[in-house]
Amino acid sequence: MRSNRIFAALIFIPVFYIIIRHFPPFVFFLFVSASILIGQYEFYRFYYEKAMPPQIILGLSLGLFLSVSFYLRGHFSYGAIVTTIIMTIMIYQVFFKKEIKDGLVDSAIILFGVIYISWLMSHLVLIRNSINGGSLILFLFLITWGCDAGAYYAGTYLGRSKLSPKISPNKTVEGTIGGLAVSIIAAIAGKIWLLQSLSVRDALTIGLFLGTLGQLGDLAESLLKRSAGVKDSSSLIPAHGGLLDKVDSLLFTAPALYYYLSIREYAGSMIV
Repeated sequence: MRSNRIFAALIFIPVFYIIIRHFPPFVFFLFVSASILIGQYEFYRFYYEKAMPPQIILGLSLGLFLSVSFYLRGHFSYGAIVTTIIMTIMIYQVFFKKEIKDGLVDSAIILFGVIYISWLMSHLVLIRNSINGGSLILFLFLITWGCDAGAYYAGTYLGRSKLSPKISPNKTVEGTIGGLAVSIIAAIAGKIWLLQSLSVRDALTIGLFLGTLGQLGDLAESLLKRSAGVKDSSSLIPAHGGLLDKVDSLLFTAPALYYYLSIREYAGSMIV
């Protein structure tokens, strides 16, 4: 099991690094968009038995529309984007829904899939398109995946106290502490390697902040899986489950890093 995890990581990490360092942002946007579509599909399959019912097609289409809107930032207002998504879902329910009694549940599932996966993950595109975007993306992944690895191995070898047995029986308090410790170390390493201009205080804050939110993102996805009665989102990635199982932490850490840096930049511009 652990050897499979390491093997998958050894294949993916170099490919990901090459995409970030040697290809333009548009290629990364395509990578994120494909990940969004796969993640949304896995999420919708929690609730829909058929492989591709109209609800899934609609949700995937709206998710792609949202990711394109984030890439073309400045051409669309976020208010217009959300309004379009909500109205489209309701128009579908009015004209194409056969079982009226399921309309509210259907609408909620479709909308939540778009917001939870496409909206949150599209912040990766905003980060990549910003100044030093490539370094920031590597910094983000270093902390997030470092936290995941630290939590996994600390929990495996030291775990005794259950963190949230009803949501995720295998997660432990010791694993959580290990994940936080590694995320802080990864943030300091990322500052030295990637972002020398970042202060030590900001690196420590970001490491602790993202380490906490990343593990909450993991628990949030576990809650969704438990409520749907599934163990993994799919079997797409050997020893890791589905793509959604691998990016659940990023769904929280990507927006957190983007808005943290945005607030810091705004606060700096306000200082006279």
